[in-house]
Amino acid sequence: MSDGYFLGVDVGSASVRAGLYSAQGDRLSFATRPISQFHASNARVEQSSAEIWQQVCAVVREAVDSSGIASEAIRSVGFDATCSLVALDANGNGLSVSPDGPPTQDIIMWMDHRAQAETAQINATRDPALRYVGGEVSIEMELPKLLWLQHHHPETWNKAWRFFDLADFLVWKATGQDVASLCTLTCKWNYLAHEARFSDTLLRAVGLENLLTKIPEHILDVADCAGTLSPQAAHALGLSEGVIVASGMIDAHAGGVALTGSQPEGTLALISGTSNCHMLASQKEIHTPGVWGPYWSAMLPGYWLTEGGQSAAGALVDWTLREHGASAELLAKAKAAQRHPVALINDWVTALEQEEKYPTRNLHILADHHGNRSPRSRPDARGSVVGLTLETGERALARLYLATLQAIAYGTRHIIDTLTHQGHTLSRIVICGGATHNPLWLREYADATGCDIHLLAEEDAVTLGAAICGAVASGAWPTLTDATRVMVKTGEVIPRRPETAAFHQQKYAAYLALWTQQQALNQLMQQEM
Repeated sequence: MSDGYFLGVDVGSASVRAGLYSAQGDRLSFATRPISQFHASNARVEQSSAEIWQQVCAVVREAVDSSGIASEAIRSVGFDATCSLVALDANGNGLSVSPDGPPTQDIIMWMDHRAQAETAQINATRDPALRYVGGEVSIEMELPKLLWLQHHHPETWNKAWRFFDLADFLVWKATGQDVASLCTLTCKWNYLAHEARFSDTLLRAVGLENLLTKIPEHILDVADCAGTLSPQAAHALGLSEGVIVASGMIDAHAGGVALTGSQPEGTLALISGTSNCHMLASQKEIHTPGVWGPYWSAMLPGYWLTEGGQSAAGALVDWTLREHGASAELLAKAKAAQRHPVALINDWVTALEQEEKYPTRNLHILADHHGNRSPRSRPDARGSVVGLTLETGERALARLYLATLQAIAYGTRHIIDTLTHQGHTLSRIVICGGATHNPLWLREYADATGCDIHLLAEEDAVTLGAAICGAVASGAWPTLTDATRVMVKTGEVIPRRPETAAFHQQKYAAYLALWTQQQALNQLMQQEM
C-alpha cells in the first residue's frame, strides 16, 4: 500500500505552498503564491477565503504540472492553514468580518488582536475548560473573535451558516463535506477532546450557546479521511475526483507531525515562521500555566499536546530590518550584489564579531512587540530595547539585528524552562520553517537554549506534514508513526557552543529582568496624575 504520490498544501500568513511527495518522502515539485493581508488598524488583520482558494488551486496545478507525474497517480491531499476564522453565509459565500469591510474580507487572521475585551470576558468566567489552554484563552483563538462578531457585527453573526477554521474551510471547499477537525477545534475553539464535548457552561456564560449550530457537528480525528474531491474542486485543482482529502490541520501542527512523529517523547518541535510555535507531545497530562494545552490527540493520536508560542518571530526580524535607519542601505547593497538581505547582514555581523567577541553585551531586547503568547499569556505586553548609543549605519543595524535574534531565542528558552519546571522532559529540539534558512539564527538558537538544533532533510516540513496526513488518510500507511518513519529523513545538526554558555546565561538573566523593568514602568504610568 505504501506507493503513489501525495500532495501537501500549506496556507501560511503571507503565502500558499504546495508540495508533491513520493511514498519515500522525496519532494518531486513545489510551488508557492502570495496572499493578501488587509490591515484595517493596528489590531485588525483580515484575509479573503476566495483569494486563498484561488491561490490554492494555482499552486496545486503548478506543482503537479512541474512534477511530471500524472494527476491520476496522486492518491491524496492534506491541507493545513493558520488558525484563522472564516465566516460563510447559507450559500457558502463569504461574510464581512468587519463593519466597514467588503464581503470578500471574510477571514479574521490569527494575529488579529481586536477582541481584547472579549478575551477578558471569557477569562473572567474561570470556567474549568480554561485549564486546557494554560488557564486563559488567548486573544489569537476563535471564541474571542466569535464573541467580537456577536457584539460588534451582529449582521454577520446572524447571517452566518458556518464559521470554519481556515484549514477546515479548505477541506469543505475541496470535498463539500461539512466537517471540522479535532486539531482545529481542540487547539483553537476550546473543544475538550478528551471528553468529546464543548463546555456548555463556558459558552452559556458568555452568550455563545448557539455557536454549536454554526459549526459542523461531525468532528474528524487527525489524518482521518474527510472524503474525496468534489467534481468542482477536482476541476479547479486539476486532479481526479478519486483523490482522498485528509482532515484539516493547523499549519504548525502539520509541521509538528513531521518533526515529532517518529520520536514523539522528549522532542520539542519548533515551527519557525511569522510567529513561533513550540509543540511537545507527552503520554502524561501535564498542565503548564501560560502555555496552551494539554490537548488530547490534537497532533499525534494517543498523545497529549502542549503548545507554546511567540506571537512575533520572523515578523520581528523583518520589522527590525525594515524600520532601522540603515535598512535602505542594506537593501540597496543586497540588490547590487544580487544577494538576500539576510545573507548580507549576516556578513556584517561576522565582521562586527571579529572586532568584538560579544557585540550585544550591552544591548538588550525584550521581544514582546506583538504581545507575549507564552508563557506569560499577555497579548498587551510590549517590547523594549535597552542600551542604545549614537552608533549608526551598518554596525548599528548588525548589532540590533543580532540582539533581536538572541531575544527571540531567549523567549524560546523561557518557554522551555517553564515546561521543564512543570515536569516535561526535553531531549532534543527539531526546527523547521524560516529560521532554518538563516545559519546565524540557528547558531543563536543552539547557544541561547543550550540545546543542539536538529533539522530535517526536507526544508518545508509543514507541507510534508500535510502530505503525510493525506497519505495516512488514503490508507498508504496505517498510522502517522509508520508514515513518518519512512517519509521523514533527518538532516543537519547545529551543535551548541559550550564556550558561549556563560555569556548567554547573563544575557538570559537580562532578558528576564527586562520584563520586570517593563512592568514597573507600566505601573508607574498608570498612576493618576
